[in-house]
Amino acid sequence: MKLFFFDLETTGLSPAKNGIHQIGFEIVIDGTTKEQADWKVRPNPKAVIEQEALDVAGVTKEQILTYPPMEEVYSRLTAMLTKYVDKFNKTDKFFLVGYNNAPFDNQFLRGFFLQNGDNYFGSWFWSNSIDVMVLATQYLMDRRAKMENFKLATVAREMGITMDESKLHDASYDLYLTRTIYDMITKKD
Repeated sequence: MKLFFFDLETTGLSPAKNGIHQIGFEIVIDGTTKEQADWKVRPNPKAVIEQEALDVAGVTKEQILTYPPMEEVYSRLTAMLTKYVDKFNKTDKFFLVGYNNAPFDNQFLRGFFLQNGDNYFGSWFWSNSIDVMVLATQYLMDRRAKMENFKLATVAREMGITMDESKLHDASYDLYLTRTIYDMITKKD
């Protein structure tokens, strides 16, 4: 089983108008981590950069405009994916795994591929992804009514994961929390 755990930090909430400025990911194949990365990305030049989104991530516009161009990061990403997936084989793909990724991160990642002229996102990834937020819903069903919300940090706290609150909203750290929650929920006894 090929899993692509990932988290993105973006310049806003709309995949149609905002862009990615950080990609954290971990490639896990048959339970073994093969690669991990935390890449900064200069957003698409046409992307709207919203101050509120930058404040959440703790970065400035000046910082993100010094990051490597999206084309360079896209090339590095696809080179890494190619090591583990034959995009010409319809049965060889990654499952995308993230926290609340189905409605959010997946759309931004798909847009990132399109912005780089790649119309074959589906050659790399299955269309059905694994959303750890959905997995956690069933796992915490009996406690949900007592939780203030179902954000990543709240769920991690509820599951007893020790966190460094100052690192939240960093793609690499959020990915770590997501993977930890996933492992706790899916562990085989």
